[in-house]
Amino acid sequence: MASAFNSMTPKEIVRELDKYIIGQDQAKKSVAIALRNRYRRSLLPDEMREEITPKNILMMGPTGVGKTEIARRLAKLMDAPFVKVEATKFTEVGYVGRDVDSMVRDLVEASIRVTKQSRLQEKYNIADEIAEEKIIEAIIPGKKKSSPQQGGVRGPFDFILGGGYQQQGKPEPGDSGGRELPESETELAREQVRQQLKDGLLEEQFIEIEVTEAPKSSQLDLGNEGMSIAIGNIFGEMMPQKKKKKKVRVKDARKILREQEAQNLIDMDQVTSEALENAEQNGIIFIDEIDKIASGGGYRSGADVSREGVQRDILPIVEGSVINTKYGPVKTDHILFIGAGAFHIAKPTDLIPELQGRFPIRVELENLTKEAFVQILTVPENALLKQHKMLLETEGIKVVFTDDAVDEIATIATLTNEQTENIGARRLHTVMEKLLEDISFNIPDISDEEVVIDAECVKEKFADRIHADDIDKFIL
Repeated sequence: MASAFNSMTPKEIVRELDKYIIGQDQAKKSVAIALRNRYRRSLLPDEMREEITPKNILMMGPTGVGKTEIARRLAKLMDAPFVKVEATKFTEVGYVGRDVDSMVRDLVEASIRVTKQSRLQEKYNIADEIAEEKIIEAIIPGKKKSSPQQGGVRGPFDFILGGGYQQQGKPEPGDSGGRELPESETELAREQVRQQLKDGLLEEQFIEIEVTEAPKSSQLDLGNEGMSIAIGNIFGEMMPQKKKKKKVRVKDARKILREQEAQNLIDMDQVTSEALENAEQNGIIFIDEIDKIASGGGYRSGADVSREGVQRDILPIVEGSVINTKYGPVKTDHILFIGAGAFHIAKPTDLIPELQGRFPIRVELENLTKEAFVQILTVPENALLKQHKMLLETEGIKVVFTDDAVDEIATIATLTNEQTENIGARRLHTVMEKLLEDISFNIPDISDEEVVIDAECVKEKFADRIHADDIDKFIL
């Protein structure tokens, strides 16, 4: 199943990433080419397609330069199954912790979600029509059902069912209690209701609908991630589905019935087989913090005991093997793996040689400069300044940052990163929070509707914290 994202050219993929990530052109280019190659491979004949395996990527660079952000943006952009895992959560077989096979199981779950959602989208139009008919049926019951007005209880739609056609617009007491309307009148009333639904006049009215009750499953975990059994579901398929009545507004009923009917229209067996195929051919697993399982150099610690074991366990998955999941076996030969790590203590060469060989494309992400910080503050669609401005605007305060203030913020962030721990773009968050701390705290008492922040204001805020040789005291 080729996604729309897979058919984008490498330049288009980079342009999409540029909206959110500043710099790191080499990393974006490598990722874009790797994704385009998936699409190219899908156009080849079957025999050749099996032979071409993806070229896995290893991204290296200090924290806060955009490695994880690239993964997050790819996940949002693409329809293909994507999962991000932290290498630090895994342990060698025999130790307490996550089993490395669980990354493939997570990918299959993601693939089921993606495939199911695309199938549901196709069925929504038909489901909408069925849902509308059910809502009309709930308002104007057919002949088989007794009229809801029996016993003298009157609902909001009595004017249609009973004396709604009288000039007063209100039926006389006992006028229609329990009598069935002739077929022609029922049809006329239904058409009236259908029109009123289209015009949005009945959205707030309460109706009673029948919904499928989700089975209560009691999960029994047998200690292994692939071995959890939902006891409630063992006999679930033998038992008829329970239905229950629910009183909801028409607008909520439409959503509930739409989902329910779309679910009934899709074939879950077909979804499962498509999803497994999709995970095998288009799946991407992003392994973050991969440097933390490298145990080279003289670096040793208590947690070191299973690091090499984790590498050995990850190796067959990256090389290509068959992993059993609850939906069926999955081959990992054509899944694309992207490894990422800061590598500030360990080096890529500290990984076991076989694993190094499985990540042939190496990309180094460079440190962010002052100019990059200025761009991060102002250019992306989710730019940091925009975020803070919008947050404060919710309380009626308009904050204006002058150009020299933006420059000063970037300078402070750069200096602090150079002279203390380099935490990349995350340093901007600490500077911004400190800068706007007083405004945020005093917001109900601020009478000005517009607050201008210039370079002097920024310098003043950090004056007592920044010294030529003691810059790190301002925060973190």
